[in-house]
Amino acid sequence: MINSISGVESKTLSVHQGLLEKLRSKFSTQMKTVLLEKGWLFFLVGFLLGRAVILSVVSPFAVAFLAAVWLIHKDKAAKVMLSVLAGAFSFSITHGVFIMLAMIMFVFLAGIFKQAGKQRLLIPLFVFLSTVAPRLFIYSIWGQLSSYEWMLLFVEGVLGTVLVLIFMQSIPLLSPQRFKPALKNEEIVCLIILLASILTGTIGWEVYNASIEQIFSRYFVLLLAFVGGAAIGSTVGVVAGLILSLANVANLYQMSLLAFSGLLGGLLKEGNKIGVSVGLLVGTFLVAIYADVAGIVPSIMETSIAIVLFLLTPSSWIKKLSRYIPGTEEHTNEQEQYLQKVRNVTAKRVEQFSDVFEALSKSFSAAEETKEDSVNARRETDYFLSQVTEKTCQSCFMKERCWEQQFDKTYSLMENLKDDLAEGNEPNRKSVRNFENHCVKSKKVLDTMKEEISFFEANKKLKKQVMESKRFVADQLQGVSEVMDDFANEILKERQHHEKQEIQIMNTLTNMGIALEKLDIYRLEKGNVDLEMTLSFYDYHGEGSKLIAPVLSDILNEMIIVKQEEVSPFPNGYCQLVFGSAKEYVVDTGIAHAAKGGGLISGDSFRTIELGEGKYAMAISDGMGNGRRANEESEETLRLLQQILQTGIPESVAIKSINSILSLRTTDEMYATLDLAVINLHNAAVKFLKIGSTPSLIKRGDEIIKVEASNLPMGIIQEFDVEIVGEQLRSGDILIMMSDGILEGPKHVENIDVWLKRKVRNMQTDDPQEMADLILEEVVRTRSGAIEDDMTVVVAKVTKNSPQWTSIPVYTDQAQ
Repeated sequence: MINSISGVESKTLSVHQGLLEKLRSKFSTQMKTVLLEKGWLFFLVGFLLGRAVILSVVSPFAVAFLAAVWLIHKDKAAKVMLSVLAGAFSFSITHGVFIMLAMIMFVFLAGIFKQAGKQRLLIPLFVFLSTVAPRLFIYSIWGQLSSYEWMLLFVEGVLGTVLVLIFMQSIPLLSPQRFKPALKNEEIVCLIILLASILTGTIGWEVYNASIEQIFSRYFVLLLAFVGGAAIGSTVGVVAGLILSLANVANLYQMSLLAFSGLLGGLLKEGNKIGVSVGLLVGTFLVAIYADVAGIVPSIMETSIAIVLFLLTPSSWIKKLSRYIPGTEEHTNEQEQYLQKVRNVTAKRVEQFSDVFEALSKSFSAAEETKEDSVNARRETDYFLSQVTEKTCQSCFMKERCWEQQFDKTYSLMENLKDDLAEGNEPNRKSVRNFENHCVKSKKVLDTMKEEISFFEANKKLKKQVMESKRFVADQLQGVSEVMDDFANEILKERQHHEKQEIQIMNTLTNMGIALEKLDIYRLEKGNVDLEMTLSFYDYHGEGSKLIAPVLSDILNEMIIVKQEEVSPFPNGYCQLVFGSAKEYVVDTGIAHAAKGGGLISGDSFRTIELGEGKYAMAISDGMGNGRRANEESEETLRLLQQILQTGIPESVAIKSINSILSLRTTDEMYATLDLAVINLHNAAVKFLKIGSTPSLIKRGDEIIKVEASNLPMGIIQEFDVEIVGEQLRSGDILIMMSDGILEGPKHVENIDVWLKRKVRNMQTDDPQEMADLILEEVVRTRSGAIEDDMTVVVAKVTKNSPQWTSIPVYTDQAQ
């Protein structure tokens, strides 16, 4: 029974809260419509600025505000003039007359020069003239033209000119905008100047001896200190206090009060609204005791009312304001949402381009796939025989008998002759005899077929080249499509949220006494972890790799290392640490090479390439011949290979691309071999792509494994199938790759394979560089020191990655 009653009460409370939220939203919408869209906010601001006076007689605000509205919202200028006049005459008749004369003169000048260019430069000049001339006229009537009056009217004109420039940046912030970017610091200051100027128009208004301008100035300091922190709070206090103290010189100490309260409130913003309010109370009490003990009670009253208004301010309003202040959490979230939208749009466009390239790839390969070889061969034969019969049979009197009555027999006999000629042989005697018995002009037909067969073969070869080119283009487009699709997926995967791991990492580091300021987790994929931390250390002693990385290894259940660190040189400074997955295997390489005859330029080239996604590539290329030309061939091959592989294009497509480029770029004979090994550092799997290269060896203890494949050197033919050989390496395996100079170098050795395996097996070292040097030395020794060809040896040792620091287990309280 009690549970049912409490359930009903909770439902009733939620219904009331929902209604209250709807009423608040409706009220907020109506207020926005009335104040912003209908322009009543401009009229209220104009009324208060019409009343604003500083230094007792100086009033530069009204004309400056009218000028800014005239330039930005000209349709509201007439109503703003009326509201400004109403405010000015509510202050005093003399002040109202001055404001009226100044606005009439400004409208007169602006109307005369409305067609002139550079209005933004002319308007401030018009404001200066419109402010100085009426004041000079009034002083002349009263006979008050001392040096003090001259100084005041000059100051009033200059202030009006400056305020126009300030209001031009502030007024757009009052009007509704479809897109509202973050406010710049200059725009924030300009907006505060506008608000302080508006508050100047409320001087003299009091509620229970509490000044309205002081209440709202302290309210704005509270609000912006809570939103923007100490820097924004103190800035607001200085600007607002300065303008208000100019309006009432007796309250000059108010600038110190507002500035100190804004600074203190911003420093205590971590205590939420209560902390900021306490900062204002402390600042008010201290400054009031120092400056005006008699006015401490009204000052405390003003602060109390401001605090009440601040506490009653809805959190939704504060969050909306925070979106436009740089450095706030809401602004950061807004920027991240915008960046996420940009990433989504970019990924979508990249996916569309990927689909386009895939469609183009299919269109290039469609023609080849839809037509069978037999159909193409039959069509080519028909075309060939039609060319022959056009030159021989058309004028023959036996044409009707051969091609109408005995079509199949004639076609078959001529096809047999064509097949023999196409293979480069003389026609079969039996086929020639049968054709002579059938055709009355057999010799003429046979001679014509011999003439046409060269054109037939050239046409067939051209078609084959076109098909190969289409296949090459299709492979290239498909490779580009795959790379762009992967790139789109990488864009979308960026910055994922991992709340569970974030909480676990933060709690663990806090329990260890490490001050974590910021944690960003981008990826937690197995083998591809990416996270960043900002920490505070009094004195950094490598805690990132010694403590934090081992803790992360235990939490994420894989080996984590420090990829990058930026350490502050000062005590208690901030340290930026980047953590990532350590590779399961590491590769240590050694390279030895020698040029023919001991020269400086070798025809062999080699590269070790760090590819993305935990791949490591080793390549040897041997240009045909020796010297500079061979070196250019091999270097160009490896340069193209590295650039294409680093884009993410599959190895087989990359090799076909390089082969086509080498075979098509010049008419000269430029050939190069390629020996490529790509090792996956996550699982030690290796793929070999051997194009005209020598076999490789894998040493596993006393066992020697030979790896070979048969492909012609690159650039000889335009189309070939790349044979990929895969092997699974183990920790401690040693991979040996060689150019042909090593295998062909040993002299007086009958079985080079057996000799080389025995030399490798009997080596007492497993250091890659030492093994490479020993292999090269053994080959040179067999030639008595002579180097008959370019020689290159690349040795790589694959070992399991063992961390410098073991993982630190994280113990959690099971009772929690």
